[in-house]
Amino acid sequence: MNTQQLVKPSLTDEQRFQYLIGGISDYAIYMLDPAGHVASWNAGAQRFKGYLPHEILNQHFSRFYTPEDQATDLPRRALAQALEHGKFEAEGWRLRKDGTRFWAHVVIDPIYDEYRNLLGYAKITRDVTQRKQAEDALRESEQRFRLLVQGVTDYAIYMLSPEGTVSNWNVGAERIKGFAQEEIVGSHFSRFYTDEEREGGLPQRALATARRDGRYEAEGWRVRKDGTRFWAHVIIDAIYGDEGKLMGFAKITRDLTEKKQSAEALEQAQLALFQSQKMESIGQLTGGIAHDFNNLLSVLASGLEVLSMTRQGSGDAKTLDSMRRAIDRGATLTQQLLAFARQQPLQPETRSINRLISGFESVLRRAGNNDIQFELRLDPQAGSAVVDAARFESALLNLVVNARDAMPEGGYLTLDTAPVVLSEGEVAGLAPGPYVCISVTDTGTGMSPETQQRAFEPFYTTKETGKGTGLGLSQVYGFIKQSGGEVVIQSTQGEGTTITIYLPSVTTQDREAARSESETVLIVEDEPDLLDVASALFMSMGYDVMTAPSGQEAMNVLASRDVDILFTDVVMPNGVNGIELAQFTRENYPNIKVMLASGYPQPALRLDQYRLGDYTFISKPYRLSDLARGLRSVH
Repeated sequence: MNTQQLVKPSLTDEQRFQYLIGGISDYAIYMLDPAGHVASWNAGAQRFKGYLPHEILNQHFSRFYTPEDQATDLPRRALAQALEHGKFEAEGWRLRKDGTRFWAHVVIDPIYDEYRNLLGYAKITRDVTQRKQAEDALRESEQRFRLLVQGVTDYAIYMLSPEGTVSNWNVGAERIKGFAQEEIVGSHFSRFYTDEEREGGLPQRALATARRDGRYEAEGWRVRKDGTRFWAHVIIDAIYGDEGKLMGFAKITRDLTEKKQSAEALEQAQLALFQSQKMESIGQLTGGIAHDFNNLLSVLASGLEVLSMTRQGSGDAKTLDSMRRAIDRGATLTQQLLAFARQQPLQPETRSINRLISGFESVLRRAGNNDIQFELRLDPQAGSAVVDAARFESALLNLVVNARDAMPEGGYLTLDTAPVVLSEGEVAGLAPGPYVCISVTDTGTGMSPETQQRAFEPFYTTKETGKGTGLGLSQVYGFIKQSGGEVVIQSTQGEGTTITIYLPSVTTQDREAARSESETVLIVEDEPDLLDVASALFMSMGYDVMTAPSGQEAMNVLASRDVDILFTDVVMPNGVNGIELAQFTRENYPNIKVMLASGYPQPALRLDQYRLGDYTFISKPYRLSDLARGLRSVH
């Protein structure tokens, strides 16, 4: 039986192309005639758009467009652009048969025959809805992140390029650093660092650490636009792409200035408490030792008195005198220790601080030297305090001597008084209220922080061996604490030191009572030795003393301080003489009593133009009895 062999007919190129197009399901590929009607339809078009071939062939392709696009005549414009440019390509929403929308990527190409006659258009559409949804989600996420970052005001959050250039800027960065976005984007982030850190290469090391370890974290001073500094906590994170390439750095900065200041204040308070407790302990120990030492010295002193009486005329007198001087020095030392321990017996009185200082001015000036300019700046409203006058003068002398020693090559020394009202916690250890403030300021070598902490400890000194006992400041500290006040040191090495004493101010009634307890005399004398003698005589009679070396300076004192008696030399070499000063005082301060003194007899003064008889007159040299007699008749 013969078997007939079946042979498949061969396909033409056109048939193969049709089968190829028809079998593609991921793309809608179809033809349009020159007017835009659908002329062919593949499986992909059917799948995307939902139309069967017989439902869509010969229909205008504009039905796939949304009403919004049809309203703008987009289908016609798409074909026109394809003709004009040889291609139209775009993305947009398209409609399926059921009315749902999908995001389409569209390409329209014009088709010509060999004679350049337009046959129609080839249209390829791809459903990229999933891609668009992913892009939209990413865009929305980025937008939310951008809004989040931009809404943060307590942190500076911004990006850096791999080289350190600022590429974006949030409102927190603008608030903290002071730069607007347009001022800073494109600048290198090192401009936020201090000059010292830039010179030391810190910005570069920070990026290198973040690049190597993935993260850099530190705290330090940073600089705002206006040049001020703030304490910053900084984090720099390296940002890498999917392929591991460094894209840049994320930088977060927080202003911790207030936190740092609070921490420093707490640390200072803790140090002050520790120092106070330490000084209290040292004081108790020192007081006990001083009392015991005083008892031992008393035994030795009494024994020496007995030996002196039993060995009169012997050759041991010189040795006994040396031993007696040693005991006196030991007694002085124990008094200084007791002063620090706040156990010395005091004789407190309500005294005008300005009057005490003025009466002691000549001694304080003598404690300095010719290379030091000494200035008193006494506020007339400084007020009064309850103090032991002698101990207060000793404390001032200690401070002036210390200031002098801190200025071996000379400088400026000022002693100021002023009334102050302290608030709660303004000066550690003092309750809020009114105080008299006394400050001694020098321009000397200053103190290191360690020296400031230990300055009030007994026997602590930075002076050379034999130059000081280390008890001066401790004595001041103990006396002022015992008087209810406080002593504060402010010092910078190489610039100088200010030691400030705070004493509780008395009430107005107490101040008036203090003023009436003793009178104040202003002594005007151009001869320093005689000025000292006159001061000593008046102080021995219980007067508060102020001094002036010339008539002009006396006028300045009268203008700023309370004076009861003017005692002035008549003949002074320069400027205002004594009788002119007396007349000025009578005219401007009629309540002040005036006494004149001169080494010339009254007739020899040849001051006929003045009425010397209107004043009490004392001839030099005068004695205490002469002054007392004159004071009884002065008016």
